[in-house]
Amino acid sequence: MSLSADRRRLLLAAAAAPITLSTPRVHAQGWPSKPVRIVVPFAPGGTTDVLARALAPELQKAFGQPFVVDNKAGAGGNVGAAEVAKSAPDGHTLLLGTVGTHAINAALYQSMPFDHIKDFAPITLVANVPNVLVMNPAKAASAKINSVADLIKYAKANPGKLNMASAGNGTSIHLAGELFKTMSGTFMVHFPYRGSGPALIDLIGGTMDLMFDNFPSSMPHIKSGKLKALAVTGSTRSLTMLDLPTVEEAGGPALKGYEATSWFGLLAPAGTPPDVVSRVQQETANALKNPALRDRMLAQGAIPSGMSSAAFTRLIASETRKWAKVVKASGARAE
Repeated sequence: MSLSADRRRLLLAAAAAPITLSTPRVHAQGWPSKPVRIVVPFAPGGTTDVLARALAPELQKAFGQPFVVDNKAGAGGNVGAAEVAKSAPDGHTLLLGTVGTHAINAALYQSMPFDHIKDFAPITLVANVPNVLVMNPAKAASAKINSVADLIKYAKANPGKLNMASAGNGTSIHLAGELFKTMSGTFMVHFPYRGSGPALIDLIGGTMDLMFDNFPSSMPHIKSGKLKALAVTGSTRSLTMLDLPTVEEAGGPALKGYEATSWFGLLAPAGTPPDVVSRVQQETANALKNPALRDRMLAQGAIPSGMSSAAFTRLIASETRKWAKVVKASGARAE
């Protein structure tokens, strides 16, 4: 047999042989091959947890594998986010990140256990959520606080006598309160919790006096009368509670321009196969178009999204710049 014939035989054998290279595309073809974990970087009961548990069953139906919500609270969301950043980029560990973990914390903390830009692959924005200023009804009644103006008046007359709960240092809930304090010239004592859930328990119980919480976690308690809502923190009123003014509307000239909203989005560790990222984005967007899920989220005050990965990447960059300015102006720090 000639040399050229040998070469032809080798080339044909190579062409017929199965490809065994471990490329992202080949790896992604079998995804998901086991349950997918959605890490929520806060305690159960808060908005991040509520949204994750609403979305997980929809993704499970779409992909045929369990999507399990795993709460990893601590350090304003940094503990859970850091765990995902260090996880294998195989699509089986995702993060429901927030404006805190992926915009605010980079400016708020002196050191971070991850790089929120380089260590993650943004998948999609799940929802935008305005915050709501809520009080313990008994405290509001005893202090004769029925409006934002009343709150400012009382806080100025009684500096340090109001306890302000938050979901943790660096969360949008924390920064919404710090921005309010800076602009209104008031002082309230900040108590960070490991998520909205535990903070709301103490707020309802009377240990805490007020909180700038996300709408979905506070809405049931507002409707039941366990919490008194004073205002929303967005630039416009909430469609779910149109009679509730914005902080800017109710706070007078000192609070002109006040706005502090939250957002929540899915992210994967950097290096996750692009087609896995694309598939999760597409199925999440489809799920958020489901009338039952969409109506449920809107009723809780959350505005569903499902934007593209590229658009979500741009949002993270712009929000990082915005909140860096807010953190600097407020003087807030966390460690």
